Amino acid sequence: MKKEIRRLTLVLLALALALTPTACAQSEQQPRSGGEGGEQAGYEPVTIESCGRETTFQKPPERAIANDINVVEMVLSLGVADRMVGVTGVDGKGEVLPGLRDELERVPILTREYLTGMETILGADADFVAAGWNYGFTEESGVTPEALAEFGIDSYAIRESCIRVGPRPDVSIEDTYADSMNLGRIFGVGDRAERLVEGYEDQVAGVRSRLPENAEPLRVFVYDSGEQTPLTAAGEAMPNALIGLAGGENVFGSVEDSWTTVGWEEVVERDPEFIVVVDYGEPSAEGKISFLKNNPALKDVESIREENFVVLSYAEATPSVRNVAAVEKLAAAFYPDAFESGGGE
Repeated sequence: MKKEIRRLTLVLLALALALTPTACAQSEQQPRSGGEGGEQAGYEPVTIESCGRETTFQKPPERAIANDINVVEMVLSLGVADRMVGVTGVDGKGEVLPGLRDELERVPILTREYLTGMETILGADADFVAAGWNYGFTEESGVTPEALAEFGIDSYAIRESCIRVGPRPDVSIEDTYADSMNLGRIFGVGDRAERLVEGYEDQVAGVRSRLPENAEPLRVFVYDSGEQTPLTAAGEAMPNALIGLAGGENVFGSVEDSWTTVGWEEVVERDPEFIVVVDYGEPSAEGKISFLKNNPALKDVESIREENFVVLSYAEATPSVRNVAAVEKLAAAFYPDAFESGGGE
């Protein structure tokens, strides 16, 4: 019954928005692109699997929304800003990559916060939403692929996030590659996506070739936030894969979860040699490092004694086009002698 009431409410909301001058004006300012020619004319229908759902796209999106800075950059890197009606959920996540700033300036920021309901999407007359579970899609907000489909709005959920709706294999950087490829196919720019992914693969191979042979993986702890109980990346979160590629081993990599809370006593027990600090929100990375260094419970942990910290931005630590740079940054910090001649940041 509650689901039917919510559905009726959303239908009435959609009708109201469609009849308001604001919605009409917005539609006039952001005309649908594609027309009878260009990429849409040669578009081959494509079926994409996303977190257990299959969607067949008969034409590329014309009024797309991307949520969260990592997904926004993934979409913008495909050169489809002219087919985006807006972005959401970018507050406190840092600046977009310099090479994508001009692209982002062409796209309205509909809300800097995460989506809390369907109003923003319906008000923008969107036909496609790219996000992830807990990166914009949540049952609590009512913004889900199923709910969007009721309004004829297609969607794509990034692969790393699928753990939030069901079991999946361990996360790999291949998930990021697959997201780029899938989004490229959806937008009809598969060739561009393929070139991007080939570049990512070459860069990672170059980093891997410089790692010391037969070295024992370094013990690494990811610190996202939290003082009473730390939030960390477990085996299903992207940092687990990035750390492995860089020659380390996530001390909570055996935990079958994504981002999860643990106890400080567990951190002490695992005695990480390096701590990866995720830089977003408050406190800043500097504030988080200061807290760690001044936490009496951690005084005997090797990474604290040696002050072995590596800072990753939010976009580097989540599935994004920055994952490759993150692998290089981590490897250069873990094995500075192998990267001191260049290649590390």
